[in-house]
Amino acid sequence: MHLLVTGGAGFIGSHFVLRHREAVPDDTIVLLDSLTYAGNKEYLAPVLERIRFIQGDIADVELLTKLCSTYAIDVIVNFAAETHVDRSIQNAVPFLHTNVLGVQSLIEVCKAKGVRLLHVSTDEVYGDIADGERPRKVGDCLFPSSPYAASKAAGEMLLLAAMRTNNIKVCISRCTNNYGSHQALEKFIPTVIRHALRDEAVPVYAKGLNRRDWLYVADHCDGLELLLKTPWAFDDDLPLPSGERSRGGGHIFNIAANEERQNIDVAKMILHILGKPESLLQFVADRPGHDWRYAIDSTPIRALGWEPKVKFETGLRKTVEWYRELLQKA
Repeated sequence: MHLLVTGGAGFIGSHFVLRHREAVPDDTIVLLDSLTYAGNKEYLAPVLERIRFIQGDIADVELLTKLCSTYAIDVIVNFAAETHVDRSIQNAVPFLHTNVLGVQSLIEVCKAKGVRLLHVSTDEVYGDIADGERPRKVGDCLFPSSPYAASKAAGEMLLLAAMRTNNIKVCISRCTNNYGSHQALEKFIPTVIRHALRDEAVPVYAKGLNRRDWLYVADHCDGLELLLKTPWAFDDDLPLPSGERSRGGGHIFNIAANEERQNIDVAKMILHILGKPESLLQFVADRPGHDWRYAIDSTPIRALGWEPKVKFETGLRKTVEWYRELLQKA
């Protein structure tokens, strides 16, 4: 295949590119990234000579069209997104630019060139759920709580409309919280590690009881690779293995590890790994609209043969050690 990977220098995108390059060496990979604070070209060093790297904006339709024509692109894998909830509360405009206008740019290219699109979204589009409530399924209503989640939901709605109206071929994945190396330092797990290594107070929102389902980034990438290898996942009016049908054409898959943890427990685990005292924990004022719990049903993709391989405790130790080494070099 000839792949255009947007946002490929970011956290999840860089892992996908590194892994795909090694697993499928004959594929062409064209990588487009605007290299904002969340992107780092250095993560791609092992494969830079074996891919085509272009710095640019996902909302640039002319550039996207040129790349698809020049490299005969078959599939676009879209990781490009503004993702930090706190930043979206402070200023939603960059999120609308990338997560909404950027998606519309991809739609225009798919319409013109007939390429398929694998769009990486988030479980946050569902909003939060109460303790004990069943995990959200594809087809459940979307109730995003933050400007970030709303922008991701808006992008999905544009895609669903284009699937039906323009017959473009799209597969949407909604994943739970990813963790692993390459993640921006402002995110929760890197923040805890960074502050703990410096023996600084570790900030935790409210009482830290909010729950997240943690998915190791390599396991997520395995799920995306499986979807790429499943051609009917991009087609209209075909049933999912579970018997469900996606509304509006195309297919949506939840990807979850079923590794729910309270934030406070994750922070304590990191402190234990680093040999730091729990007295470093400092509760701070909660952020507005803070979602209580995320949980999604990943039965359809598991029916295709995917399942997470990395247990949370194992993945967290690997993550801590990677950041320890990175921050010691800084």
